[in-house]
Amino acid sequence: MSQAPNSHDSDHEGPIKTPKQLAVAVGLAFVVPVLIIIMLATFVTTAGKGSSGSDALSKQATAQRIHPVGTVEVKAVSANAGPRAGEEVFKEQCATCHASGALGAPKLGDAAAWGPRIGAGLAALIQSALKGKNAMPPQGGGEFSDLEVSRAVAYMGNAGGAKFTEPAAPAGAASAASEPASAAK
Repeated sequence: MSQAPNSHDSDHEGPIKTPKQLAVAVGLAFVVPVLIIIMLATFVTTAGKGSSGSDALSKQATAQRIHPVGTVEVKAVSANAGPRAGEEVFKEQCATCHASGALGAPKLGDAAAWGPRIGAGLAALIQSALKGKNAMPPQGGGEFSDLEVSRAVAYMGNAGGAKFTEPAAPAGAASAASEPASAAK
């Protein structure tokens, strides 16, 4: 005969057979997701920190990352100072490349490198310095007067074996330079 509709087949039973197994399954169904959430929260909050010994979050590193791109420098120029000497201009501007020979610049005191340039004459060297040549920008990228740049060129040429006379300031230019400074007061 046929079986009754409410009979228990062993094929249709679930994996939980006792009340104890049911209690364990319910407990794990609550505890496992909570543990996973705690581990994920810990991972997320600690992932951004540097490793031990790292100074990525130090005050100095942070200040360096947010340092402004440009700065403004105000230089006080004395009205009686006059144009600077060639050696001073060389030290402030030209030494960047000419002390080390960077970008093919002739080194200060290298007679072999300066020889052909000296042969062209002081006027040609001054024009190259004022207008720029090869990788050197006009005035070597500095903000010096033409006279100051000329003096620096004479200084470098003389260090390379030339006998150039350092250009002197025109008599009218020295007094004209001090008049605007006193008129601005």
